[in-house]
Amino acid sequence: MPTIFYYLGLQFLFYSNDHEPIHVHVQNGDGEAKFQVLPIRLIENKGLKNRDLRIAEMAIEENKEIIIERWNEFFKDKK
Repeated sequence: MPTIFYYLGLQFLFYSNDHEPIHVHVQNGDGEAKFQVLPIRLIENKGLKNRDLRIAEMAIEENKEIIIERWNEFFKDKK
């Protein structure tokens, strides 16, 4: 479960067995959500509060290049 970064109490990560399209999981003590990166859209939410979803979306927008880069680095040998 590679962590990409933490932001305002949210952990941004992907699972080692993830698949395309490029997406990121966001979690904290309340739950977890899954966002597609291009375009950014919420795929699934299991308990994150609306405020945290908005923060997550903003953080993904600001860091989407890093997320894509980390995804490609991690999964390049797994294709």
